[in-house]
Amino acid sequence: MHDIIGDIHGHSTELLLLLGKLGYQYQNGAYRHPERQAVFLGDYIDRGPDSLQCLDIVRAMVENGSAVALMGNHEYNAICFHQEDEKGGHLRPHSIKNFLQHEATMRAFKGNESLYEEYIQWFRSLPMYYETIAFRAVHACWHPESLSEIKKQLSDGQLDSELASISSDPKSSLYRAVENVLKGVEISLPEGVYFHDKDGNIRTEARIKWWADGNSNSYKDLAIGYPSDGNHGGIDIDLFKQIPFYPTEEKPVFFGHYWLRGKPYLTSSNAGCLDFSVAKGGVLAAYRFDGERELSVKNLVWV
Repeated sequence: MHDIIGDIHGHSTELLLLLGKLGYQYQNGAYRHPERQAVFLGDYIDRGPDSLQCLDIVRAMVENGSAVALMGNHEYNAICFHQEDEKGGHLRPHSIKNFLQHEATMRAFKGNESLYEEYIQWFRSLPMYYETIAFRAVHACWHPESLSEIKKQLSDGQLDSELASISSDPKSSLYRAVENVLKGVEISLPEGVYFHDKDGNIRTEARIKWWADGNSNSYKDLAIGYPSDGNHGGIDIDLFKQIPFYPTEEKPVFFGHYWLRGKPYLTSSNAGCLDFSVAKGGVLAAYRFDGERELSVKNLVWV
């Protein structure tokens, strides 16, 4: 039995409240449940006020066997933001945009750079996906082709410096695989159409609802963040064929990343997004999974 928990983003108060609501108690250095194990979907850092405390809670649970923690795109970004490239810069450029995204985390580690280095190494060890006989979990997208590439190249599960460098090269197969799994599959919007994302950045590509049933092929129905007044025409058929829709007959899959709003709900009968924007005034959500093939809204818990 598992409790799958969505994106935390430095909100330790909500994390502690949620763990308490789920029945976890602090014992011998970590939060534990007598019968269940937590699965964290990534994005423990950035945006919120308590990234370090969130990391301490999650890592202690992992090391004590009461949780599994996946890598989110923010942990991956932190690795690349920290690691220098061969030209003297960094794998993730220190632009104003990237600096502001990581600022809250760097502030949390101010004066304790050795601990920051330690957590960067811990991030490298986090798996990018998790699967049991009953369910699957990933930060952004269950994309079989990309997962196969990640499994092949990260044979020991460690994103070491060399592999991080390869994964940041847009020409590499590992780059595209990591982008798909940790950030989501994207499609190009019609010419001249764009939208502003949650941080105000202009986007001409949109992440797609890969968990949809595949019966609709319009931008409006499939593109996340697509402007309400945009062109709602059909997607190019060749592009549509490339969308990795998750089959309804597959085992349940859980993911975060997409900044959903409002009261928690299920994205489909066998797919549950658990990111309900705690860092943007929303809630921290979890799903209590007991092996069911069809997910139920009754098993959603949030604070």
